[in-house]
Amino acid sequence: MEVVSSRTGIGMRRKHRSRSELSGWLFASPAILGLLIFTLGPMVYSLYMSFTDYTGSNSPTFIGLDNYKRMFSGEDQYFYKSLGVTFYFVILSVPSGIIYSFLLAILLNQNIKGKAIFRTIFYLPSIVPVIAISFIWLWLLNPDLGLANELLRSLGLPGSQWIFGEKSVVPSLALMNLWTTGGTMIIFLAGLQDIPRSLYEAIEMDGGTRLAKLRHITIPLMTPTIFFNLIMGIINGFQVFSQAYVMTNGGPNNASLFYVFYLYREAFQFSRMGSASAIAWVLFVIIMVLTYIVFKTSNRWVYYEGDGTR
Repeated sequence: MEVVSSRTGIGMRRKHRSRSELSGWLFASPAILGLLIFTLGPMVYSLYMSFTDYTGSNSPTFIGLDNYKRMFSGEDQYFYKSLGVTFYFVILSVPSGIIYSFLLAILLNQNIKGKAIFRTIFYLPSIVPVIAISFIWLWLLNPDLGLANELLRSLGLPGSQWIFGEKSVVPSLALMNLWTTGGTMIIFLAGLQDIPRSLYEAIEMDGGTRLAKLRHITIPLMTPTIFFNLIMGIINGFQVFSQAYVMTNGGPNNASLFYVFYLYREAFQFSRMGSASAIAWVLFVIIMVLTYIVFKTSNRWVYYEGDGTR
């Protein structure tokens, strides 16, 4: 009887586990199907399209690596140009965005009157549509009537061509990018509030200054948050598109021809869908490699308080 009862109990537990697993799969199925249909499926199909001469109006014909050869051989003069412009933008915008939002978060983490209002003010631009922001900055950076040059002239400084100059267009767009770092600031603010107050009190007892607190407590304990924002900044930086599309159309003289805007032109202006798919996969590989490098080097500078390692 005991053996039969034991076997019956095991069978009931297995049956209950099977039902639980089935329920779990049923609840997860919308997300899984969405991933397969709307993400992985199109990715696999675009990989196939990158080896064809598809234009949107013809039947895809397999041409092997011709699209990739056209890019890397220099036959397509805009490939390396767009890569250079995008790398330049990322180099300017990612470090400046992280430093600016980090310092802003430190300021808004102080016990000051009305800090909730200030946090809201600095966060609001990050939820405004990029198209609206682009039109606002088109006026601000107008060389003749814009507020930016008016402020410079009032200080006795020469004006700038901003987005209308070949040398100044990418730095101008990187400057504009600082206005939308509210999301990054909020993440930093959450990280700052997670730092134990007792650590600051300990360094105060040892006569530590504000700079010592920043150097020995704040920055080390914020490195995981900096690491996360760095990864997201690189990914978002390489996918910048709307500003060039709305404000500069890739100009002047292709000086703001960002990589995704170049991809857009190949696909929807020149109807070279196969080539655009190859361009997209090169971007995927670049982002993946850079993300991998950041992850591999993170153990040298990212501090995790839980295990005491870097």
